Amino acid sequence: MRRLFPQAAARLALLALALPAIALAQADLQPLPAVPPPPPEMAPFDAALEPQVTIKKRDNDTVEEFRVQGKLYMIKVTPPHGVPYYLIDNQGDGNFMRMETMDTRTRVPMWVIGTF
Repeated sequence: MRRLFPQAAARLALLALALPAIALAQADLQPLPAVPPPPPEMAPFDAALEPQVTIKKRDNDTVEEFRVQGKLYMIKVTPPHGVPYYLIDNQGDGNFMRMETMDTRTRVPMWVIGTF
């Protein structure tokens, strides 16, 4: 008969002791109770404040209009070549400014000036 290494024998003994406990734990499984609703102070936002999106096809372009409470604040235009641009009403006065991306282009310098 071949001799087992001490670590292998210990692992085998541990496994033999753990198998009945695992089987017993699986036999006592019960479903979790239903999740209660969130408290009233955590209620979702008002539906009127959610943006409404209207998607239209104009010529070959896809135009998405974003409105909150019926007021148009952003238009996303996707031409056939697939690179979208945005028309944004920043002031709320109906004058739209074109932006190529939604990126603000503000970058924080990340280079190291000196170390001590």
